[in-house]
Amino acid sequence: MFVILLKFSRNKGQASQFMEGHKEWIKRGFDDGVFLLVGNLQPNLGGGIVAHNTSLSDLQSRVNDDPFVAENIVSAEILEIAPARADERLEFLLG
Repeated sequence: MFVILLKFSRNKGQASQFMEGHKEWIKRGFDDGVFLLVGNLQPNLGGGIVAHNTSLSDLQSRVNDDPFVAENIVSAEILEIAPARADERLEFLLG
């Protein structure tokens, strides 16, 4: 399981130019069964994603394909979590 932090860089002002491509990238992540949750980092710091069902190297490639990352609108940090215990609603993450 992974948490991806996409924190705005100095190029934040260019986000609107690449927003459609970024949204399509997010949709692909859900369609591929990799993204579980996407949301905003508050207050207006960027975005966060919870991902699973992938390897770190594949996820790094996927993140590098995000137009926001490619255009340096955000910097990406991937945190890998090895789940050891979960609420029963999230037990699928333990497998």
